Amino acid sequence: MLKPFHRKRKLEAGCDEAGRGCFAGPVSAAAVVLPKNFYHPELNDSKQVTPEQREILRIYIEQKALYYAVAMVDHEEIDTINILRASFKAMHLALEQLPVEPALVLVDGNRFTTWRSVQHHCIIKGDGIYASIAAASILAKTYRDKYMRQLHEEFPHYNWAQNKGYGTREHRRAIEEHGLCKYHRKSFNILAAQIEIEFDAEEQVA
Repeated sequence: MLKPFHRKRKLEAGCDEAGRGCFAGPVSAAAVVLPKNFYHPELNDSKQVTPEQREILRIYIEQKALYYAVAMVDHEEIDTINILRASFKAMHLALEQLPVEPALVLVDGNRFTTWRSVQHHCIIKGDGIYASIAAASILAKTYRDKYMRQLHEEFPHYNWAQNKGYGTREHRRAIEEHGLCKYHRKSFNILAAQIEIEFDAEEQVA
């Protein structure tokens, strides 16, 4: 069971990102402030629930959250400032969109850059520990997946509707056949370094 909060008397925002390891498209991030009594039995890290469950959870989170926001940093900026900084920027942008300033930010992972002067707490695998981070992971993932399905209409041969830009075997083969398009992250040196790597990214896509 996920913990409902880290500090009971503080207004907390959970933050998480999606798409950090993708070959194409933006990195997205969400910031979510939940009521202290928030509960859903299926809420978990977005990678641990099915796409159908994620959509149900997205609607529930949007209905029950006190506040939430989602932001994206596109592939061009990722290439300019690097993916780590882009991930932090996406979280900062999401936090900026909240109508109130939280007193504490809970961040999934082990690194973060301070937003404004607000205290933050990094939690490794926090999306499987705290409800607000799990909720942020659901929103970041579902919003980005929807965006990648839209990009799929422009470049269907990469099948982003299915792989969401991750480096699956199918995606790598499509890159070998068609080359890179304008939405690929050129700084990832995909053609030079990653096409030949034999790994299975399908588990990240689900």
